[in-house]
Amino acid sequence: MYIESIELKNYRNYETLSLTFDRGTNIFYGDNAQGKTNILEAVYLCGTTKSHRGSKDREMIQFDSDEAHIRMFVKKEGISRKIDMHLKKNKSKGIAIDGIPIRKAGELFGILNLVFFSPEDLNIIKNGPGERRRFIDLELCQLNKLYLSDLSNYNHILNQRNKLLKDLSFQPSLISTLEVWDEQLAHYGTAIIRSRRDFIDEMNGIIGEIHSNITGGKEEIQLLYEPSTSEEHFLSVLSQNRERDCRFKMTSSGPHRDDLCVKINGMDIRKYGSQGQQRTAALSLKLSEIYMVKKRIKDMPVLLLDDVLSELDSNRQNYLLNSISQVQTMITCTGLDDFIDKRFHINKIFKVVDGKVYCPG
Repeated sequence: MYIESIELKNYRNYETLSLTFDRGTNIFYGDNAQGKTNILEAVYLCGTTKSHRGSKDREMIQFDSDEAHIRMFVKKEGISRKIDMHLKKNKSKGIAIDGIPIRKAGELFGILNLVFFSPEDLNIIKNGPGERRRFIDLELCQLNKLYLSDLSNYNHILNQRNKLLKDLSFQPSLISTLEVWDEQLAHYGTAIIRSRRDFIDEMNGIIGEIHSNITGGKEEIQLLYEPSTSEEHFLSVLSQNRERDCRFKMTSSGPHRDDLCVKINGMDIRKYGSQGQQRTAALSLKLSEIYMVKKRIKDMPVLLLDDVLSELDSNRQNYLLNSISQVQTMITCTGLDDFIDKRFHINKIFKVVDGKVYCPG
């Protein structure tokens, strides 16, 4: 699996751009704020329908344009597929695969698997639970179309239930409808909890060796899934918490409250780990994503590294670079010195200057 090319029109700071990628390592270098990350964002958006930054469609369209267009060609198992995406300021995005429009974003998943690694990901351990849930959800949505559907339905019902809880202040009679929402929330929530638990169990079978190699065998890592409630008791917990939920006008339990505990040698590093331990664990998590995808789909994903090397010390840089030799990789950086010093093989170089991309001879 690899990306052959991408074309952008009126996207961020690119009026038009057409790039052809190598199957190996592609490096985009240049000063900050020139548009390097925008290219990786477009790749990730076209493969997953979402910006890794959480940006809305209208924010990615050039200021003086009403829509933007991304076209990407992906080769998988010898077959080339075309993905077209239209972003519109006041309407939902349009997506077509091989010229045929799709109705649901889930139809896009499976064509391309991506792992995105940015400096913000190095803080996934010390940041709040929302960041760790997002890490789990982004990978599971790519690997499991049913999970994407369950999560979408759960979030929709959760929003409706929370709206109802607020409306009860003005229309107390509506409380009789709460049970219907609870049953639906429990139905989809139970499936999400089960999928997340299986995912973390599978990750534990992969991450241990990776983390041990990075730390020279000095640290043993363990991931613990911390659900807000168990799948067996979700519905009864919703009933038990109903009075509190009505008082605070929000749903207090469910997968939207889950967390992921990361332990090093038995210690919870969310609270007690050093910054170095937290960053090494984050690196192990991201590398584990690559091998999780390989295990699930029998192919390697495309790896997007957004200025991550500058945030890692020499040992972690070496381990990361040595781990990606079999993966199509797109890397952004401000200079090439780190790669030259480590004699790392680069297949294709792009220089990015103020929304223009050049391929030095």
